[in-house]
Amino acid sequence: MSATTVLGCTGLVGSHVLSSLLAADSCATVQTISRRAPKTTGPKLQAVIEPETTQWAAKLSALAPPPTTVISALGTTRAAAGGIANQWKIDHDLNVELAKAAKARGVRNFVFVSSAGTRGMLSARAPYSRMKIGVEDSIKDLEFEQAIILRPGLIIGERESPNAFGALLNNLVHGLGRVMGQGAKDAIGQEADIIAKAAVHAARIAEEGKAPAKYWVVEAADIVRLGRTEWVG
Repeated sequence: MSATTVLGCTGLVGSHVLSSLLAADSCATVQTISRRAPKTTGPKLQAVIEPETTQWAAKLSALAPPPTTVISALGTTRAAAGGIANQWKIDHDLNVELAKAAKARGVRNFVFVSSAGTRGMLSARAPYSRMKIGVEDSIKDLEFEQAIILRPGLIIGERESPNAFGALLNNLVHGLGRVMGQGAKDAIGQEADIIAKAAVHAARIAEEGKAPAKYWVVEAADIVRLGRTEWVG
């Protein structure tokens, strides 16, 4: 992996993607575009700080060396964004714009951290699901040499801005694991660092030309396999 760009590098999953890439010998250059500086640093990191997200596509287009792979864990919550309309601008519009910029820049592999359960008969109508589905479909239509969509369940981990609902979900999933075993826990939620490692591992497989499909959807069980069972740091 010569040059890899991480979007959403200051978020729960994205920060783990960044640290995993910086620790990996297989990645020569790690680039980020973010509103604020990432907490993890290293000699391989080229961090672009741009508070205005409207400029991110242009910043991506100007990256040197041009990335061969982009990993997007970019997203926010309705509460943090101040409503569904503002969340849509980040989770959908910005991701689609950046994917288009990546394609125009010649990026070969695009990895997107999406969400499980968005395409069910009822759930597909929900605004959150429509955002994720829209990004997934746009990435597919762009026809990257390799597109990888990760669909984790509940994301387990300590968020920078914790909230009571998130803490409750974490406790429920951990409790289920203690009662019913690791397999039951893995089926419902995955740790943020495992999801991140799965994204990096999948990108590495794509770089080696060994991905099982041009449009590779990685569901929860394969996230655990790639990010924990088969992970080599």
